[in-house]
Amino acid sequence: MSFTPGSIEELNLLLQFDNTTLEHGIKVHSNARQEVISACQNLFDKGLVSQPDGGYLTDAGIEALAHVQILAGLLGGEKLPG
Repeated sequence: MSFTPGSIEELNLLLQFDNTTLEHGIKVHSNARQEVISACQNLFDKGLVSQPDGGYLTDAGIEALAHVQILAGLLGGEKLPG
């Protein structure tokens, strides 16, 4: 399995969420790039966000964000503890 352009959009969209508080969601506006709108709908369909246009992370979304942040750190060259 490899990352598709769509999955990259989903990963980047997840990284837009603030991991320090669950009180902040995001809103993908109708004038956003179609790839971002589709990525948000896909995250909703997968149960990772609460609304088709963003909203808040679900419990599964919070877990996914943690994994995405680790992956982004590894790929970005950041050395992780351990």
